[in-house]
Amino acid sequence: MSVVSEIDEADWALWRGFLTMHRDLMRELDGRLQRDAGISQADYSVLLTLFDAPDRRLRPGALGEALGWEKSRLSHQLTRMAARGLVERAECVTDGRGSWVVLTRDGRRTLLHALRDHAASIRSLFLDALAPDEKRAMARASERVLERLDEAASDSALSGSA
Repeated sequence: MSVVSEIDEADWALWRGFLTMHRDLMRELDGRLQRDAGISQADYSVLLTLFDAPDRRLRPGALGEALGWEKSRLSHQLTRMAARGLVERAECVTDGRGSWVVLTRDGRRTLLHALRDHAASIRSLFLDALAPDEKRAMARASERVLERLDEAASDSALSGSA
């Protein structure tokens, strides 16, 4: 594969290993959330983001941005969660055109039920598998990659507005 790219075999193996680890870890965590709390990873992400928000509510655009989701994905997810009583939509009294996504009492209860088991799963499947120096290296690497992604997004925004 290195014949047609600037990436050598060892780096391709690193990339494939990272992708496989991420996919399998997320699949296992999602399965455990489903089994233990009856919610998906997507449900959990929405609930946790709302739980951390001021007054346990956010405007849909802010929620989508915090999750990194497209508008249509968020809309479908919120519709499913509202039908189950985990979130509700409320009108924004200061802006008649706007609305809020609000964490319900059942949503809060569901999140708190899921939190302990989910944290234990993250610890056992991921954190406990890493030595302290590996955790520090992974944290530094994640920060650098995120910085590169921010730079790329800024460059794209600038070139798009020119």
